[in-house]
Amino acid sequence: MDRSRPYRRFQTLLIANRGEIACRVIRTARAMGLRTVAVYSEADRGAMHVAEADEAVLLGPARARDSYLNIERVLEAARSSGAEAVHPGYGFLSENAEFAQACADAGLVFVGPTAAMMIAMGSKSGSKTLMEKAGVPLVRGYHGEAQDEATLAKAAGDIGFPVLVKASAGGGGRGMRIVRSAAELAPAIVSAKREAKAAFGDDRMLIEQFVQNPRHIEVQVIGDSHGNLLSLFERECTLQRRHQKVIEEAPSPTLDAGQREAVCAAARKAAAAVNYVGAGTIEFVSDGKDVFFIEMNTRLQVEHPVTEMITGINLVEWQLRVAFGEKLPLTQAEIGFNGHAIEARVYAENPNKNFMPSVGRIRTWHVPPAVDGLRIDAGYREGDVVSPHYDAMLAKVIAWAPTRQAAIDRLNRGLQETDIRGVVTNIPFLSALVTHQDVRANAIDTGFIERELQNLTATSKAPDDLELCAAVAAILAQEQGAARVEAHSPWQSFGWMPVGRRQRSFVFRQGQGGEHQVTLHYGNGPSTVTVGERELALAYSVNNAGEIDLTLNGLTSRIVSVIEGHELYLRTRNGRFDLHWVDAFGGDDEEQVSEDKIAAPLPGTVVALLAEEGAVLEKGAPILTLEVMKMEQTLRAPFGGVLKKIKCKVGDIVQEGVELAEMEPAASSE
Repeated sequence: MDRSRPYRRFQTLLIANRGEIACRVIRTARAMGLRTVAVYSEADRGAMHVAEADEAVLLGPARARDSYLNIERVLEAARSSGAEAVHPGYGFLSENAEFAQACADAGLVFVGPTAAMMIAMGSKSGSKTLMEKAGVPLVRGYHGEAQDEATLAKAAGDIGFPVLVKASAGGGGRGMRIVRSAAELAPAIVSAKREAKAAFGDDRMLIEQFVQNPRHIEVQVIGDSHGNLLSLFERECTLQRRHQKVIEEAPSPTLDAGQREAVCAAARKAAAAVNYVGAGTIEFVSDGKDVFFIEMNTRLQVEHPVTEMITGINLVEWQLRVAFGEKLPLTQAEIGFNGHAIEARVYAENPNKNFMPSVGRIRTWHVPPAVDGLRIDAGYREGDVVSPHYDAMLAKVIAWAPTRQAAIDRLNRGLQETDIRGVVTNIPFLSALVTHQDVRANAIDTGFIERELQNLTATSKAPDDLELCAAVAAILAQEQGAARVEAHSPWQSFGWMPVGRRQRSFVFRQGQGGEHQVTLHYGNGPSTVTVGERELALAYSVNNAGEIDLTLNGLTSRIVSVIEGHELYLRTRNGRFDLHWVDAFGGDDEEQVSEDKIAAPLPGTVVALLAEEGAVLEKGAPILTLEVMKMEQTLRAPFGGVLKKIKCKVGDIVQEGVELAEMEPAASSE
């Protein structure tokens, strides 16, 4: 395939993306002396990537199709800002051949492969045909042009169930469904097509054999315009949920040296089939014995930092140097790896509510310093708003260490020291996942998370004396402004008095559980607290970082606390705790939300009605489907009964909390 295209040294780079990848590219580009231009939507006016760039250009309204996916508006932003090159990041237009060609036609350097390479390898169907000709092993499947229901049904039957239905233009698990029987096939295809069309503007499907107990292995490749093509080892991406990667690591703990060389050689062969230029990833599925090509991503991957951590290579810098027309700085023989790296994706989502996305303003953003093998790639900060219009990933926590076990320990420590408030995050879930004994032992496959989901999202344990006393100290510190009091002051002891003693009671509740009472005794002499039948000596101080050093019976523990009204967040050595302060004097403003309300959990678009008014439904029966943050969410009957009324129609854009359907319980048989 022809490598000819405009490669040249440029000075101004437009980043056609948002969030952490935009920030990541901006930082590397500026370090290389380039001027950077961000683009943004109305929803992202105050976003972090906008603040970090040298210039920023408004694209349009919040909806991605009117802003980040609008090719003409991105090109106009490049023209108006004087940009000479465009980096697409990942997602949005990063694998859109029309966009790559439009950049070339406009005289812009596209930091990525040519449109022809993208068409050849970006289509899962097309790339499989190409790989067949190149002799790269494939999973058995159908990747033809015919997309009618009869053809797809016949193909699935010929392959044999279970099969995987997936979007030809897709990625990130969108437009992908596991189908275990012929009866499930038609609705799965309809749903997958709808999701693929919304996410990628292309609803073509392919069907392939679903490999039982599979592992997901991928190889990082990069090529230049001088005919050099390198592989930068492999990554293990087996820990997934809904086909979306959750944890990634490099190198793969599954492969030995011989298997590593074989899969990397197969990846180079696959990329060489199109004379590939730029960074890309060849993805394979393994059944434990053999590996099979499944697709190529013609862009940078979310998980690229783990490759950078073990090789010492800055992939974004290499992307830009390739776009300049330079040769790759190393040969294949000069590339080695050191140690082990592992990455966790931090999302604004609630694992205890089926990973429902969470939106709102980030009120607290605390991450540990990037030292001692820890790296944080973030696209948000304190005060930023998480919008319902885009992917919910907030940041990536990446850890490197000489061994896999040490890297896992370091990653977990980084997760434990990350506190984000204002939105719900998956951090406790990630911590439970990476410390699971089977993950440590690498006894996993792509279905591991779904099988272990109940254990990984277990309800928080009840607060102990440490948490209840920490809650008391946090309230007092807020009330007294303890951080501004000199450490030697007697007023550090909760209202010290020269004579006499007083007491004050606090009541806390965790979720809908029982109440816990703590009584503080203070005044003349050391302060104490009574918890149940136990009396403990208590003292505290607040350090410069705003953390509480709490001393109970002579043992000092460091506590992170955040108070928002009557809601208290605590991080102690025992984990994370959310408590409600039942304040008899300040009023208890905790909102009670009915579980029976069929309402929009977040702003979204109604894309399907799955039941009719008057239908008798069992508990859990599907009623309608919303598209929220580019993913489909199905709302189900909260109890068995009659669907009395549907209060929306397909295409409606609904706001959070809007009631969409009304049910009445089934008549009692008594």
